[in-house]
Amino acid sequence: MTYFTRRHFITGLAATAALSPFTRTARAAPEASEITATTRVIEVKGKAATVFSLESKNGFIFDAGQDIRLTLANRLSEPTLVHWHGQTPPSEQDGVPLLSQPVLKPGESYSYEFHPRPGTHWMHSHVGLQEQKLLAAPMILRDKADLGADVQEHVVLLHDFTFRDPQEILAELKAGGGDHAAHGSGGASGDMSGMDHSKMASREPSAMLNDVRFDAFLANDRTLDDPEVLSAEPGGRVRLRIINGAAASNMWVDLGQLEAQLIAVDGNAIMPLREKLFPLAVAQRIDLAVELPREEGAWPVLFRPEGTTARTGIVIAAGGGKIAKIAGEGEMTPAVDLAMELRMRASKSLRPEPVTRTEMLMLTGGGADYAWGLNGKPSLQHETLFGVRLGERIAVMIHNMTQMSHPMHLHGHHFQVIDIDGQKIAGALRDTVLVPPQAAVTIAFDADNPGNWAFHCHHLYHMNAGMMGAVAYVNAA
Repeated sequence: MTYFTRRHFITGLAATAALSPFTRTARAAPEASEITATTRVIEVKGKAATVFSLESKNGFIFDAGQDIRLTLANRLSEPTLVHWHGQTPPSEQDGVPLLSQPVLKPGESYSYEFHPRPGTHWMHSHVGLQEQKLLAAPMILRDKADLGADVQEHVVLLHDFTFRDPQEILAELKAGGGDHAAHGSGGASGDMSGMDHSKMASREPSAMLNDVRFDAFLANDRTLDDPEVLSAEPGGRVRLRIINGAAASNMWVDLGQLEAQLIAVDGNAIMPLREKLFPLAVAQRIDLAVELPREEGAWPVLFRPEGTTARTGIVIAAGGGKIAKIAGEGEMTPAVDLAMELRMRASKSLRPEPVTRTEMLMLTGGGADYAWGLNGKPSLQHETLFGVRLGERIAVMIHNMTQMSHPMHLHGHHFQVIDIDGQKIAGALRDTVLVPPQAAVTIAFDADNPGNWAFHCHHLYHMNAGMMGAVAYVNAA
C-alpha cells in the first residue's frame, strides 16, 4: 500500500514488502481518473486465488479541496457497479443498483463527478456478493490540514477471505447450514430465548459472532505468513488509515507494545483517545496517530476478528529492527462492543437544532431460514423504510432484536451517534455504526442530500438475505 509524507509520495515499500495492487503514484488532479474493475491473482497460504480488483493508474489518493472526476470501466465478465463509501455524491452517482443507476455491463463505463468529503473512505462493489471477492479499494481524500506535519501515512485495507464461491456460502446459509446453524433455536423473529448463552462466555469460537468461516484474513492482501512491512524512522510519527473492508468480520486493532491516538472515525475527526486496542466494525475506518519509540525496533500491528483465534497484521520496522515471525493464531478474540463508542466525542458536532422527529428501525430475523430484515420483514428491493423532507433533522433509534451484531450504514449522509442504550452522548460523526444484540443506538442526521438512499447492514450475507432498505426524500406538499 502506498504511504507518503508531507514532503513527497513514496511509491515503493521496503524490500521486505511486495507491492500491493493499490500501490500507485498518488496524484491529485482535476482530470478524470479511470478506475477499472478487473481481476488479479493473489497467493493466500501458498495457494493461488483469482479475485476481483479495482485498479487505477493515478492511485486512490485524491485532493479533498476540489471536485473529483472518476470514470469506472467494467472489464469483468459480469455486471458490476461501485459505491463510494463515505462520500455524499448526488444520489444518481452513489453506485447502488435499483436506487442510483443500472449496473454496468461488461465493457461499459460511466463517469462520475462530485465534491468529495475529506478523510479515510473506500470504494466497493454493491452488486451481489462481489465485495467478498475483494472488489474494493481505498479512497483517501487528503485535506490541506493533513499536510501541516511531517507524518508518514500508511493505508491498510482489511479483508476476510474464502476460497469458496460466496454464492455457495449464501445458499448453504439459507438452507439452514453453515456456522449459522449453531446459533440456537431462535425463530425467524430473532427471539433470543433459544440462544446458547454458554458460547458467549466460553473461549470456544462463538457462532453468535460469526456465521461464515473464512480461510484467511488479509491486510493489504497478505497474511502473517508474509506480512507487509512498513519502514519508518526511530521516533517517527505514523498515521495509520485502517479500513475494515471485510464482508462479515468485526475486528479489533491491537497495537501490542505501541500506543496510538484515535483521531478520526469514518473520515470524521474526534477528540483524540489514547489506547492500545481499538474496535473496528465491518465497513468502518479509523485513523491512528502513532509516535514510534526512539530506538530501533519492529512492532506488529495486529487485526483480530472477533470470535476466532485467527489474525492478520502488518509490521512497523524502524531502523534495523529485527522482524520476528508472528503466529497466525493467537488468543480467542472477544466480541467488538460499544465501550469506546461511548467515549468518542465529535470534534465538530451537528449544528445545534432540534430533532424534527424520531424514526424507529428494528433489526429483525436471523432464524433457521437465514432471512434477515428491517422492521420485521426482508427487503430485497430497497423498500422505503421512512421518508424525509429536505432540511429536517432526523433521529433514528436502531434496536437490534437479533442474535448477532449489525454494522448499519446510511448512504449519502454522515450521522452523529447521540444515544447508546439510553445514555445520551455527543458522539462521533459516522456513516456506519455497530449495533450489538439487544442494543439500541440512536443516530441523528440532517436531511441535506435529496434522493433515495440505501440504509443497510454491511455484513454482506445479512444484506443479501434481506437486511437492506432505503430512506427516501419526499416533496414538501
